Amino acid sequence: MTAYAVVNPATGETLATYPTMTDAEVEEALAKAEGAYRGWSRNSTPAERAALIRKVAELHRERRDELAAIIVREMGKPLSHAYGEVDFAADITEYYADQIDKITGDTPLDILGEGTAVVRRAPIGVLLGIMPWNFPYYQVARFAAPNIAVGNTIILKHAPQCPESAAAIEQMYLDAGFPEGAYVNVYATNEQAADFIADPRVQGVSVTGSERAGSAVAALAGKHLKKVALELGGSDPFIVMSTDDMDAVVAGALEARMDNSGQSCNAPKRFIIIDSLYEEFAEKFTAAVAGTVAGDPFAEGSDIGPLSSLLAAERLQAQVDRAVEQGATLVTGGVRTGAFYSPTVLADVTKDMDVYKEELFGPASTLYKVSSEEEALELANDTGYGLGSYVYTTDPEQADRMANGIDAGMVYVNCVLADSPELPFGGVKRSGTSREMGLLAADEFVNKKLVRVAP
Repeated sequence: MTAYAVVNPATGETLATYPTMTDAEVEEALAKAEGAYRGWSRNSTPAERAALIRKVAELHRERRDELAAIIVREMGKPLSHAYGEVDFAADITEYYADQIDKITGDTPLDILGEGTAVVRRAPIGVLLGIMPWNFPYYQVARFAAPNIAVGNTIILKHAPQCPESAAAIEQMYLDAGFPEGAYVNVYATNEQAADFIADPRVQGVSVTGSERAGSAVAALAGKHLKKVALELGGSDPFIVMSTDDMDAVVAGALEARMDNSGQSCNAPKRFIIIDSLYEEFAEKFTAAVAGTVAGDPFAEGSDIGPLSSLLAAERLQAQVDRAVEQGATLVTGGVRTGAFYSPTVLADVTKDMDVYKEELFGPASTLYKVSSEEEALELANDTGYGLGSYVYTTDPEQADRMANGIDAGMVYVNCVLADSPELPFGGVKRSGTSREMGLLAADEFVNKKLVRVAP
């Protein structure tokens, strides 16, 4: 049976292994989570849950050094990025403690007859979360915190390469004072995850990951009539129509593309530039990409680290190599050394190439030249994905038109990396079906119960 393992992608060294759970442990996890829901959760007040959630946020900050080091070892992100992720996870968690009254309070309804009616948000029970490796703390925080706040309990299957961060999260929930079963970490196989989904005690499942994983889980959830939330991949457009400061635009483009060593679902990956600005952007962006330093993720001078695994680097290499074979121009990069992949720019990509439709999950970008706003929108939308998008323009009316015209769950105008706990995150099309963060996250897995009272 495949074990969960910490394999340092920078060195290839296996640092620790963890056995997957037994079938008896699957039953134990289900019983704990169901027991916590039926016992503690159903009898706790929102204020009591908020106090414990706030303590989890505090523990993220108190254990910041330890938590950051764990994920550098597990998936190779630069230490500065790891610190940023821990901080953001703390902020997200704290946000739901602060918003407890809004996410659990009744919503009065205007009714035609006499009496009163409200929508009362009630928990639905045990939820299964299936989380990815690219943001081991942040992804979990945006799923677990709002759902525990509303009174659900969590069984969390993390990525097999993140066993130590998975255990660290569970320990924070326990140390904050939550009872056993409120948050349960499981080292489950895919087959055992299917067993969790099938079990009648589990009321819903949330997946953040690949399109393939989302499709498989959604099929299982549908078979068993379970609510499912999907946060999947993206191939976000970065559109430049006009600017008074090209250097600032390029700096934003580079920062957003290289964040997390290029392994972010909502990173810009397709750079769509109006023809009058294309040469200037392409020259400056390529120089900036070529100057990005890939190195030891613990070292201060490293802009990016390795990809999360050797397999991930090999997959990206195959995509870039195939694009070049099909006629794309390799402007810079395209070199793999172990799990490290040099920051890469491709140009002259055409619709008949595989890379035109693919997501490049790593520090690789594609450049496109367009001649009009309409062409930019057509190209931006010519993808199965619809997660985020970025528009740079000095024309507010154009910004509004393009925000309306882009088929995506999120549009950022003249800014990047502007995610915040209060802002909903999610996509359309093959990028997912739900929203996380913000107040909308707390509405994904609740019973919106009508209470109608006659006079």
